[in-house]
Amino acid sequence: MREHGISIETYRVTGSDGRKIAAYRFGDTKVERFRKLSGRMGLSKKIKDSLVEKYGCKCFIYLEEVSERDLQIDHRVPYEVGGDGEAEELNPEDFMLLSGSANRAKSWSCEHCENWNSIKDRTVCLTCYWAYPENYSHIAMRQIRRIDLVWQGDEISVYEKLKAEAHSLEKEIPSFVKEILEREMRAKAHLTN
Repeated sequence: MREHGISIETYRVTGSDGRKIAAYRFGDTKVERFRKLSGRMGLSKKIKDSLVEKYGCKCFIYLEEVSERDLQIDHRVPYEVGGDGEAEELNPEDFMLLSGSANRAKSWSCEHCENWNSIKDRTVCLTCYWAYPENYSHIAMRQIRRIDLVWQGDEISVYEKLKAEAHSLEKEIPSFVKEILEREMRAKAHLTN
């Protein structure tokens, strides 16, 4: 409904099982949230084809190979913040291809960002990890840096060895990988000094 320009508010209620769940109600009908009367534009196959041709069938966040049909087109700058712009034709570079899990992670992070919820400054999004994971200065306005590593195909055996080693040392894999990287960087710095 939101995508068709109908104002919907999300709020929390307690379900019959005692858990908090989302509930919805119509929002202020006087507030025009969308630039076009019909709401959001549908994202065309032409945009997806253009992105696949230029970047291949790869998730922009996780950098993993994904079948074309499993890739989703997403706005680099969330629609809630930047809309579709004023141009008649959408620019493929304003979009990215994401796996379903990357799209859900991006959506959750963006929806909990102060910029999404109140500021709505497009330039803030342009420097965010979720818009440009290859060159960013923040993640949803928080000073965080991240690396998403994916092991596929023949690489899985390396991951399993890493996992077993971390387990034997009673460490979580992310902290174990950080230790390895830090140790390698210290060793490299020692050699150059």
